[in-house]
Amino acid sequence: MNTTHSHTDLAEQIVAKVHERSGQLVGLLSELVRIPSVNPVFPDSLPRGEEQLQLHLRERLQRSGFQCELFEPDPERLERHRGRPGFQDGRSFEHRPNLAGTLRGEGAGRSLMLASHIDVVGVSADESWQRDPFGGEVSDGYVWGRGSADMKGGTACLLAAVEALLDLGLRPGGDLIWASVVDEETGGMGTLAVVDRGYTADAAFMPEPTRRRIVPMCRGILWGELVIQGRSSHIEIPQADWREGGAVDAIAKARLMLDALDELNADWAQRPAKQHPLLPVPNQLFVSMIAAGQHPSSWAEQARITFDIQYTANEADADGVGGEVKREVQEFVAARAAGDEWLAEHPPLLRWTVDANPGEVAMSDPLLRELQRSCVRLGLDPSPDGTGFHTDSSILIAAGIPTVVFGPGEPDDAHQVDERVAVSDLLDVTAALALTMAEWGEWK
Repeated sequence: MNTTHSHTDLAEQIVAKVHERSGQLVGLLSELVRIPSVNPVFPDSLPRGEEQLQLHLRERLQRSGFQCELFEPDPERLERHRGRPGFQDGRSFEHRPNLAGTLRGEGAGRSLMLASHIDVVGVSADESWQRDPFGGEVSDGYVWGRGSADMKGGTACLLAAVEALLDLGLRPGGDLIWASVVDEETGGMGTLAVVDRGYTADAAFMPEPTRRRIVPMCRGILWGELVIQGRSSHIEIPQADWREGGAVDAIAKARLMLDALDELNADWAQRPAKQHPLLPVPNQLFVSMIAAGQHPSSWAEQARITFDIQYTANEADADGVGGEVKREVQEFVAARAAGDEWLAEHPPLLRWTVDANPGEVAMSDPLLRELQRSCVRLGLDPSPDGTGFHTDSSILIAAGIPTVVFGPGEPDDAHQVDERVAVSDLLDVTAALALTMAEWGEWK
């Protein structure tokens, strides 16, 4: 690899080997889809096979020479990260292990982490799947099933890239670290546990579905709910003024707050701090659920507004999370409530449930630049792109591991009925990953 000729020859051999092994790549992904590794936050989807899937991957990694460790994240140990990126309350990990592995380097190459999540969202009884969601069917140029895009397809690409390089008789110069985790779909404690256990690298790949585009950043996400109290009474009976004990409709008060949140979004949409050059829409507060009332003939006693807020790295607080954004929303809600006599005396309760931190690497990042060169060689678009959804890359970045997101599949297919990933995407991503690994880790 010290001359242009040998460099070109090896690159061609790597790409040829990836395509030669296409059946094994597709077969691996089908196997992974057939193991229903549903995150238990989705209670209607059984059985849950996170442990089974990790055992399957461990066997494959060990055949490739990885030294592997299965371990269940320890919520008590992770308490020391409370308030920091990746920590979430109320997580349980019995029979939900992470899988970490190390393939030792034989030279002076840089180390690289291959990071993915193996938990998937559930499949509810009212979804109209045309194919078996856990069948791993291969047809019409796609692999179908829950998790095929998000992100078992990417996991298969990572392993297939390593196997292709080993099949050519190459060995890494730098250490290769495997980290397939649980609990990504509900906040990131699996990835936090990997970092807490001491696994690290000079850089990392995370193959979430990105349309084969290079993504150097992700938004942070805040989930919260606004609980608005009313006073119930019979809806068909005339009511006295609320000061005299009459009813107060929590739904009507919720309308006031919904209108206020619309105004907040309009303000945010104009702020430069809410924009990002790689994202088509500004950071916003999106109302996702509304629940109110207890009986058809009663004024609503309570209304609950659930929302999702996006924020970017420039808005993170000193701990790397959304403290400043939370403060702004809290102050805004308090100010608007103060303008209504009932709400001034009965202020809405604002509860925060998830704070998943943002992350971003510089466009000059060495792994990103190496991946761009690989994409150019393969005829793929090397320009960076943004993603509106959150990824665990931010947790690795906060831990000092620059992480580039690049994977097969359409983001829109994630969590969807008849989820799928194109076989051509799998091959392109595997080839790009293998080329980049070989250069980065000085495989010889």
